[in-house]
Parts: sequence; C-alpha cells; structure tokens
Amino acid sequence: MKMCIAEKPSVAKEIAHILGANTRRNGYLEGNGYCVTWTFGHLCSLQEPGAYTEKWQKWSLAVLPMIPSKFRIQLINDEGIKKQFEVIKELVAQAEEVINCGDAGQEGELIQRWVLTKAKCRVPVKRLWISSLTEEAIREGFAHLMDAKDFDTLYAAGSARAIGDWLLGLNATRAYTLKYGTGKNILSVGRVQTPTLALVVERQKAIENFKPETYWEIRTDYRGGIFSCQRGRFNKKEEAEAILAKITPEELEILSVERKKAMEHPPKLFDLTLLQVECNRKFNLTADNTLKIIQSLYEKKLTTYPRVDTNFLPNDQYAKVPQILKGLKPYATLTAPILSGGKIRKSPKVFNDKKITDHHAIIPTGVFTYDMTPDEKRVYDLIARRFIAVFYPDCEIANTTVLAKAGDEDFKATGKQIIEPAWRVVFGNNADKQNDENVLPLYEKGEHGPHSPELQEKQTQPPKYYTEADLLRAMETAGKQVEDEELRDLMKENGLGRPSTRANIIETLFKRQYIRKDKKRILATQTGIELIDTIQNGLLKSAELTGQWEKKLRMIEDGTYQVENFMEELKIMVNEIIHHVKYASSKTITVEEASVTAPQDTKKEKRAPKTPAAPTSLTCPKCGKGNVVKGKTAWGCTLYGKSCDFLIPQEIEGKKLTPKQVETLVTKGKTGKLSGFKNSDGTPFSGILTLNHDKKIHIEKV
Repeated sequence: MKMCIAEKPSVAKEIAHILGANTRRNGYLEGNGYCVTWTFGHLCSLQEPGAYTEKWQKWSLAVLPMIPSKFRIQLINDEGIKKQFEVIKELVAQAEEVINCGDAGQEGELIQRWVLTKAKCRVPVKRLWISSLTEEAIREGFAHLMDAKDFDTLYAAGSARAIGDWLLGLNATRAYTLKYGTGKNILSVGRVQTPTLALVVERQKAIENFKPETYWEIRTDYRGGIFSCQRGRFNKKEEAEAILAKITPEELEILSVERKKAMEHPPKLFDLTLLQVECNRKFNLTADNTLKIIQSLYEKKLTTYPRVDTNFLPNDQYAKVPQILKGLKPYATLTAPILSGGKIRKSPKVFNDKKITDHHAIIPTGVFTYDMTPDEKRVYDLIARRFIAVFYPDCEIANTTVLAKAGDEDFKATGKQIIEPAWRVVFGNNADKQNDENVLPLYEKGEHGPHSPELQEKQTQPPKYYTEADLLRAMETAGKQVEDEELRDLMKENGLGRPSTRANIIETLFKRQYIRKDKKRILATQTGIELIDTIQNGLLKSAELTGQWEKKLRMIEDGTYQVENFMEELKIMVNEIIHHVKYASSKTITVEEASVTAPQDTKKEKRAPKTPAAPTSLTCPKCGKGNVVKGKTAWGCTLYGKSCDFLIPQEIEGKKLTPKQVETLVTKGKTGKLSGFKNSDGTPFSGILTLNHDKKIHIEKV
C-alpha cells in the first residue's frame, strides 16, 4: 500500500479522487492501492524549554541563554491533532512507500517532515511537487514523483528558520520581560517581528520630530500648460516676489519642444507580496486577508500556488498559455485578440527560467467557476487581468519637455501622453486617460504670448506613515526605500521574512498591541514604542541584518551555505544579546540613545570629549590566543564566534566602562571599587567587577 499525506483534508480529497481512493475511513481515504490522509497544518512543534531541563521551566535571567544541545519536536497538545496523528502513525507503519503531498514550499516541507519523523517513518518517501490543484497538474505530478532527498536542503532551511526563531524569540522575550517587564506583561521579541516593529516606530518618530520649513515656488500658466521656474525653491519670499514682479509684464516665449516616444511594458505578474500590496491599496484588504483569499482560490483550483516570491514564468509554461486563456470565459473579449492574433507574445520580462524559485508567479489555471465570494472575485480579477495583459503589446507613450523663457527667467513644462494604450485596455476605464500628469497643448518653437504667473507657498513634508502595503514593501526590501522594480526584485532575497510569513508577522504585531490602525495608516502604540526604545541592542532591531539572515536561509535551501554556520552565528548573537541585557541599566532608554532618533540642534550641540581607544594588545584571558578589542556594544575576543566566547559589555548595570577599567579587569581579573552602577529601581551603588573561573563577569556590591 502507498500512503499519501496532504496538508489539508480538502487537498487530500482532491488527490484521493484522482487516485481512485474513494472509500472513506476514519481519518483517511482508501482505494486502488492507495490510502490518502492529511495533517491540519502544523501537528508538531519544537519542544518548550522546560522539556529539555528543569531549570528552564522557571523564568530566570540567571539561566539564560537557553541553548539545547539538540532540538526535539513534540506533538501539539490538542485532542483533534493527537487523534489524527495516531491515524497517520498507524498508516505509516503499514505503508510500503510514503508520498509527501504537502504544500510545495519550505513551510509545507517542514510540516510533513516533522510529522513523518514523529511517526517514525522508515520506508522510502517520494515527493509530489505541483503548482496547482487542477486534475491535469495532479496527474502530471504523480507521473513525475521526486525523491524526498531532493528536498533535504529545503527542509534544512525550514528547520533552521524554526530553530532560529526559537533561540532568539524565547531567549530575548524572557530576557527583556524579566529585565524590563512589569507584572504579568510579556515583552515579546522575535527575529522578524522586532525589526518590523522598529521600522514602524522609527518612521513614526521621524514624522513626530519633523520640523516643516516654508519655501516658495513660481509657476505660470501659458495656454493651459503649467510651467515651473527653473530656479526651483526660494527660501526667502522677498526674493521670489521680486522675480515674480519682473516676469509678470513679460511675454513667455517657447524656446524648444522635445517629444520622445517611449514604450511601457505591461505590469509584472503577481508574487504574493505584490498581490498583497495591490489588494491593500485598491480594496483595503489586510495582508492576512489577501493570503487567506488567494489560498482559497488555489484550493478551488482557480489560481496557482500562492506563497511565491517571483514574478516570472518558466519557459515550459508558454505552451500552456492558449489553453489557460481559453478557460478564462468571462474575459473572452480581452483574450480573443491574443488567441486570434497569430503567435502569442513571449516576453523575457515574463518568461525567465533563471528567475524561478520554488514556484512561478501567481496566474489563473484556466479552470473557472462562478462559485466565488465577492472578495475572491475581486482578487481573481486582478490576477486574471495581469495574466492577460502580459500578452498584449507594449503601450506607446510620448514624453514631452517644453523649455521657455519669461524675461531672464527659464521655465520648464513636462507632460506624458498615451498614443497607443495597448495592454492598458485590459484594465478598463482608466486605461485610456491621455495623461497621468500634466496635459500639454501643442506648442511651436518661437511662439510667445501673455502668461499668468503666481507665487505658491509650500512646506517641506514629513515622511508618510506606513500603510500595510508600504510596510509589506519595506519588509521586502529590509527597510530600504526602493522604487525601481528591477532593483527591488534583486533585494527580495534580503527581505524581512518570506512572502508567506509577512502577513502573519504584521497580524502578530496587531494582536500584541504593538501597532494599531488609524484608517489605512499603521501607528505604533506606546507599548510598541517603549519596547523598541528599551531594546538597546541594535542587532535585534536591524532590518538589514535580519534580511541578511533571510538570504543565508535561502542559501541553505540552495545548498550553498551550511546550517551549522547559520546556527553558530545565531548562538553567538543570542549569547551577546543576553549578556547585554543582564548587565544593562534597568532604565528604559538613555539620553544618548534617544538622541539617535531625535533631531539634533547642531548649534547647541556640545561635542563630547574623545574617549581613548581600547588597548589592542590585551590578550584574551579565556583562550589566551586572541586579543580583546572594542566592538559596537562590547569588548570581545578577536576569535569570538570561532573558538572563544569572551565578552565584556560596554555598559554594565548602568555603568559605562572606560578602556582603562576594561584593561584592569582583563589583565588582573578584578577592578578596584567603581561607582555609577544602578539597581533596577534606579538607586546608585558601588561595586567591584571580577572575572570568575569561566571568565564571566560578576558584580560584588561594596
């Protein structure tokens, strides 16, 4: 008997129907030499800290960091899950071969592997890898089953992600809660969650601290076209008024008219993030709602696999395009020109094997039904129209630049006209607008005449609050402001989280009341702001660094980076974070750190005296091989992260150490009496720092 295990009962039912396993049993379907069962998403998780050792059951700073020598999985404590797992376990024991039919992605691989590991699967395992749930796709997938070993690196990446989230999330959450929490409030900290929250908080502070500046611009209307003075902004109103007075009686003369034709490509096919962004902007759907809707469309066989991060199709998909287009019956008037126009367009901006990751872009399957909710219809319509549009010709436009002069002042007007809408007709009423910007009349070089100049008073504008669409984009580019689509595409592998997890991260921040919504704007709550202010370790808040970890996880998936190296980096980071928290001041945020986000008055700013650099000739007291040097937040051994873990925080219990004090501690193993330490309630005390037998720092109050 061959056993198939899907991720959801609905998917199992589709597979069973095609395989001829139509006899319903308790927790599975059977027939034709197959049994088809299912999970409900995650049935297993990593064990809780207390399961590894008794000392981790109680929340205590003294026992941190918690780093198990080997991670173990456990069955989730739920009666329904336990019951289904027993069915799976019994079927695995009877099977001659197991076919993993989980969702074809990193998370799907992890879910099924954990369950099969827990069920002690010892028989050969095959992998069903498909991009849609149509009958054709399922039959083709079973005809080309792959070996489970081909996906070992995919599982390794998923496992490393889960372990990394456990290590950083549980350790940092306990540390910050114990150090800074009040009562029963838990300060939740996460590998992706915290830098995402930091993006929102930093943007909000930039807005709140923004000081608008007034400036003036001169514009003039000549025959319905708006021209701008080439001097740009005027900081003094009097200067602008003087120029306005000079040019008002003068005629405006057209010096040159330049009209450049250009071609606009159709918009890219959807990946998950782009679809979530578009649905938020057009329909105000949250990222989580969009993910649920597109998952439902996938399970209804209407669209392809949704959790994707590419906008391209493989070349072998081109042969299937006519059949898919024919299946889009409600769009027959739009597909007819493509199907009847001879050879269907094949653009390298659509078909590119090198741009394909686990799956291709989200497209319709060619199967259609009217059995959709209103929101499903709207999302499906976006996907269908994008797919149709990429086979239309490029849109022809004309970019017009007109240079003019009034008296001694130069003026310029620019405009854009749509000559041939082409693919724009696919998107309906807005496609044939003549201009997106300034509509310009026809001008001739040398013409001149009266004009209507005016002085416009304006103010510099602060950054805009994040909407959910903007935050998704920021997560995709690790906080970098990137407008160029091609550059943004290159940065995807460095993004915060994966397309399939970003919606959940944002929802988690809402649930924990770290962020809230004001219409479409996302605002940080006071709790969220205080948490980010409290986290003084830049590693935890760095969107760029977390993006680099994501890249390494993808490299693990590709087989170009070792799991062991990634885990070692995470362990070093966790050690550093816990060390920093243990010896940091209990005060929420220092004046120095607040000044990082607050605008500085450079005129009043007093320059701090230069602190002498830390000695570079100090031999590490722990390994005796490396030297002790100063880093961003601590002094540490130059072999730190390789063969040594010696570390001295720059600040311990509110006391900032001088290089001389560090030198004394390293060379003598003990400092003299030092003042400036602070208890958790803020009261000062004096103490002596010593290095114990493990070369860890101990404070002796005196």
